[in-house]
Amino acid sequence: MYLYNLTLQRATGITHAVHGNFSGSKMQEILVSRGKSLELLRPDPNTGKVHTLLTVEVFGIVRSLMAFRLTGGTKDYIVVGSDSGRIVILEYIPAKNIFEKVHQETFGKSGCRRIVPGQYLAIDPKGRAVMIGAIEKQKLVYILNRDAEARLTISSPLEAHKSNTLVYHTVGVDVGFENPMFACLEIDYEEADSDPTGDAAVKTQQTLTLYELDLGLNHVVRKYSEPLEEHANFLVSVPGGNDGPSGVLICSENYLTYKNLGDQHDIRCPIPRRRNDLDDPERGMIFVCSATHKTKSMFFFLAQTEQGDIFKITLETDDDMVTEIKLKYFDTVPVAASMCVLKTGFLFVASEFGNHYLYQIAHLGDDDDEPEFSSAMPLEEGDTFFFAPRPLRNLVLVDEMDSLSPIMACQVADLANEDTPQLYIACGRGPRSTLRVLRHGLEVSEMAVSELPGNPNAVWTVKRRVDEEYDAYIIVSFVNATLVLSIGETVEEVTDSGFLGTTPTLSCSALGEDALVQVYPDGIRHIRADKRVNEWKAPGKKTIVKCAVNQRQVVIALTGGELVYFEMDPTGQLNEYTERKKMPSEVMCMALGNVAVGEQRSWFLAVGLQDNTVRIISLDPSDCLAPRSMQALPAAAESLCIVEMGVKDADNSEDSAPQQSSLYLNIGLQNGVLLRTVLDPISGDLADTRTRYLGSRPVKLFRIRMQGNQAVLAMSSRSWLSYYYQNRFHLTPLSYESLEFASGFSSEQCPEGIVAISTNTLRILALEKLGAVFNQVSFPLEYTPRKFAIHADSAHLVVIETEHNAYTDETKQQRRLQMAEEMQEAAGADEAAVARELAEAFLSEEPNEAVFGAPRAGPGLWASSLRIMAPTTGQTFEVHRFEQNLAALCLCLVKFANQGDQLFLIVGVAKDFQLNPRVSNGGFLYTYKVNSECTNLELLHKSPLDEVPLAICPYQGRVLVGVGRMLRLYDMGKKKLLRKCENKHIPNAVVSINAIGQRIYVSDVQESVYAVRYKRQENQLIVFADDTHPRWITTTCVLDYDTVATADKFGNIAVIRLATGINDDVDEDPTGNKALWDRGLLNGASQKADTVACFHVGETVMSLQKATLIPGGSESLVYTTLSGTVGVLVPFTSHEDHDFFQHLEMHMRSEHPPLCGRDHLSFRSYYYPVKNVIDGDLCEQFNSIEPAKQKSISGDLERTPSEVSKKLEDIRTRYAF
Repeated sequence: MYLYNLTLQRATGITHAVHGNFSGSKMQEILVSRGKSLELLRPDPNTGKVHTLLTVEVFGIVRSLMAFRLTGGTKDYIVVGSDSGRIVILEYIPAKNIFEKVHQETFGKSGCRRIVPGQYLAIDPKGRAVMIGAIEKQKLVYILNRDAEARLTISSPLEAHKSNTLVYHTVGVDVGFENPMFACLEIDYEEADSDPTGDAAVKTQQTLTLYELDLGLNHVVRKYSEPLEEHANFLVSVPGGNDGPSGVLICSENYLTYKNLGDQHDIRCPIPRRRNDLDDPERGMIFVCSATHKTKSMFFFLAQTEQGDIFKITLETDDDMVTEIKLKYFDTVPVAASMCVLKTGFLFVASEFGNHYLYQIAHLGDDDDEPEFSSAMPLEEGDTFFFAPRPLRNLVLVDEMDSLSPIMACQVADLANEDTPQLYIACGRGPRSTLRVLRHGLEVSEMAVSELPGNPNAVWTVKRRVDEEYDAYIIVSFVNATLVLSIGETVEEVTDSGFLGTTPTLSCSALGEDALVQVYPDGIRHIRADKRVNEWKAPGKKTIVKCAVNQRQVVIALTGGELVYFEMDPTGQLNEYTERKKMPSEVMCMALGNVAVGEQRSWFLAVGLQDNTVRIISLDPSDCLAPRSMQALPAAAESLCIVEMGVKDADNSEDSAPQQSSLYLNIGLQNGVLLRTVLDPISGDLADTRTRYLGSRPVKLFRIRMQGNQAVLAMSSRSWLSYYYQNRFHLTPLSYESLEFASGFSSEQCPEGIVAISTNTLRILALEKLGAVFNQVSFPLEYTPRKFAIHADSAHLVVIETEHNAYTDETKQQRRLQMAEEMQEAAGADEAAVARELAEAFLSEEPNEAVFGAPRAGPGLWASSLRIMAPTTGQTFEVHRFEQNLAALCLCLVKFANQGDQLFLIVGVAKDFQLNPRVSNGGFLYTYKVNSECTNLELLHKSPLDEVPLAICPYQGRVLVGVGRMLRLYDMGKKKLLRKCENKHIPNAVVSINAIGQRIYVSDVQESVYAVRYKRQENQLIVFADDTHPRWITTTCVLDYDTVATADKFGNIAVIRLATGINDDVDEDPTGNKALWDRGLLNGASQKADTVACFHVGETVMSLQKATLIPGGSESLVYTTLSGTVGVLVPFTSHEDHDFFQHLEMHMRSEHPPLCGRDHLSFRSYYYPVKNVIDGDLCEQFNSIEPAKQKSISGDLERTPSEVSKKLEDIRTRYAF
């Protein structure tokens, strides 16, 4: 078995985010790391929408990320700390839209090790040095400088190691142009390690250590070290030099402290807490992330607590000495992994879990009535300030970026009966959890819909003048009339446009500088800017059947296949070319390309004929209307469209220099197939055809603009958009009802839209999320979803939601009542009335937990519920809430042999479950009767268990349950489920069970997969085979009777197969005369499974499923990961294909090594050697490397570059999208 790995949706969770002027222009970009890929985002300063400029897979784990700028420079560079044991400095080259590796310095082993630097990065704010640190012991400092050509240089590393020291955080201290200084939070564990009593460990204090880089001596010294009172979690560098007082802010539990060298006293301020919070009052409050904003005149910090509340922190100074810290509640947003404040006034919030947000900072919160807390306010030791959270006041949400992270469970099914399956994904955490339905397609925003007086058959938009930015008219053609609408604040009908309204229109266009042309069945109407009209009438009884127009040329086809060609002369007059050309059969469709900048005309005309051919005809004056080339088609052509793709247009030249672009002829056939062929711009030859089936109706093609580039809208039974984005072609369906005719549309409100007709309506649409593979609908859930089951007959979902560290609604209400009573008791007699009012207000207010977070109850407290919902509408039919401290962990739908066709739902629940150390008070199996529509549940009974149930699976009319490390078989009873049989030979805990035929595949949490057989006569569950490798299984999926796919916690997917000769009927050897090692208690089973494929994905895989993703496609193995990746492993069908891709992968490894310095082969073999899996992500980077390398690689493979990219496209479209 040979597999090919394809990523359908890249990871959506963000681990790090930094901002800077990476492109060297005045625009600020945000660089985010998504675990093993880097992505450059640019928020549009006008609309606030976030656009992706570039995404790169780095085939390594990004552990830290920083931006820096050399003194006096205009451009920011990027330093990456990864698992490669190398420090890498990258530069973004906007002209090529790539990251270029400027420097790569090796300093240690690869992998995430505790003593190899890469975990922490700190930059001197003036960009003179960078410190890269490990979790333990090692810290290296590199000096950054320029050479004579102004290129960045990097020194050899200077060591600042200290053994037996753990580092929590490092930051560059802003000292202006003094010697660069770095501050580290450290702990020395030497004494604690050597003291067996454990007293020293309790007394160990964290220290703040300052390291100074002496630029004169080229040496790093430990300048200063001071023990800290509280345990701190991170540092914030305070602007220094001419901008501020320098020093650091130490964020520790419950306190914020300012420290600096010299005479400065420590300034401490407690971290405010929420008033009337249901959280455990003993729980400390910490800041989790911060962002600094600095202008020439002022600076402030935004710091976020772990509840999501943001505080604005300012420092009061007196002669460069800080006198007080001021904190003011700013707003509450979801808890972030990283925050960035941009110069344009945006705040980018990369959420820990769930969607990411871009906010506009509308107010700085200086003049509102929110109380300001200060370190100068008198407080008792241990007391703190209180504030009341409120909805957003200073921030305005401008954009939301969808994120699936964390995906807890996923199933592929067509529950909406749309032919194409949907992905049902349970994701998110706590009150921000959602169930999302993913469909392959681009999301369409509907700007306007208006009804028309009849059913139109075509629509176009035209500009009045060539240099105008926006369209002036929409022309709608009916069977016997033409309607002209003007575009302004509103869209209304005009009658003086010069268009002939009493006839249908075949085509219209802007002509030359400021004229318009209308082609109708009886002639051509040329309308000048001063409303003078020139007419050309069709000769005799002939009419115009087809036409093609652009800015300077008009070609018409008369009945009988006769072509007439017109071209505009310098005076703006349309002149007919003397000859007419007779075609061998009727013309079905025609197309002209756009006139390129600086050219007189488009040199070619494409004509589709009734004899199933398409012909390219020259429009060069020297051999006008002479045939150039021809291509036979499998069916008659319905429409043609010539576009130039793979290039930025001239108007975007500041952003990127033109890359190689090509002319493409798109051919829509009557049988629903789209062909894309390369059109040679010199000779007119056609080559390199790609085909794709789009739908059941003939394909109509329309040229539109998307992000400044040309794109093609193809309409069949579904509408598709073919566009070039981030170095590759995308052909994606629109998630919208079917359309009949369309044209590009540009107005002030919608600069890049589409105007389309569907039956008797005119619609204005916009596509904003280019590059997205899926569009999603999401339905909110209450707690973190763990697993769900699909009820096949009704297509409803049964979801279990379980939250650790949480209260149930009932407990919350009890806590509220208790706190309200305490409020009234604490008040004196004179304040009793006020206290009663306050208590009533407190009881009546229900804070929105999705915004303000759920209260944290403490470890070992659980809240769970069971929900039935319709995934198509999001309607919830029933929610069953479990009592406090019950955790629902697994579920399945079962039919019991002794109960006929009645369906039952069995839910495994743990009681008082503690995760570390892992202890519980047993659990229960809840058995529910499900009605036939799956809208309500009736609880029959609950069966007590002595351990935690983690897996349930139906098996031959009974049910298998993994209870702790026991595998048990249960049958239905009247009062509870009856235990029929058990096996105690699974070593740790059963985490998943799959049954196929007689065989049962059981997974252990640490020890991979066991193959088990149930012997009915002896009533025994016998392990007859197991795996040779330890694997920490998260999920498994049976591929066939002998093969099972497994995924583990460390991000590996392995396919395990039992050999054909394996004997299922192994006896438990009652006589005891078997060889000692065959008894199999320590060595496991006497028969072993083989690993047929193994691959490191790089993210924890949470679901595996064998599914078909496109109608008529082949089966593939779909996986989803905790970071939000959706990927597939697809089998090769021929040796020749596998051979080709194996060689391509080999060449790509050597010619295009990963960006962060990790070796690709060793990354994909992180824990086990990669076996029989080819990495499609690496192969697909072929399309984005420079043409010279493409040529040399494809030459070695004995192909052309276009053949290689065609192979890459084919394997993708055969299995997925």
